[in-house]
Amino acid sequence: MNRRPDAPATARNKDAILEVLLFEFRGRKAVFEIGSGTGQHAVHFAAAMPWLAWHTSDLPQNHDAIRAWLEWSELPNVSTPIAFDVSCMPPVDTRFDAVFSANTAHIMSIDEVRKMFVLVAAMLVPSGLFCLYGPFNENGRFTSESNAVFDASLRAQKPTMGIRDRGELRQIAKTANLTEVRRYAMPANNQILVWEKGATAD
Repeated sequence: MNRRPDAPATARNKDAILEVLLFEFRGRKAVFEIGSGTGQHAVHFAAAMPWLAWHTSDLPQNHDAIRAWLEWSELPNVSTPIAFDVSCMPPVDTRFDAVFSANTAHIMSIDEVRKMFVLVAAMLVPSGLFCLYGPFNENGRFTSESNAVFDASLRAQKPTMGIRDRGELRQIAKTANLTEVRRYAMPANNQILVWEKGATAD
């Protein structure tokens, strides 16, 4: 069996995220996860929500890690990862009533973020939900000093990376027929933003 990698941030945030997803994904049947990373989130969430079919995805180089966690968990409701890259992937043929992604928007370029929203909209059924976890700016400003430092470190690694502004994401989502319906404040200056396909803005 492959060695299971451990992402410390996942251990810290998984229970707080799960609390939100237990509410948002009640009554949902199939979730597609963009950027499953180590696979720890998928295993933790799928174990707590056995009514869901959890579909993992990531770049091929991360698949061994995801498979290691799936093999260890022996969960019947999590699928093996598919190769998925928002910059070049057509929409997945299957339709889902929910999509989840954590800590991906800030490592993508803004063009890739736009493509992600287009792909999400194409994959979702009407009234489907997109839950996106991570740090976000508000009205063009950082919500904390730690987020400002984190943003600077991202841009030093790659200029196209960086924390995205919630207002900009709302505009991007609007073009894909996705409307922000809820927002949750999370530990460590993170948030979960929830969009619904075809919803009417208040």
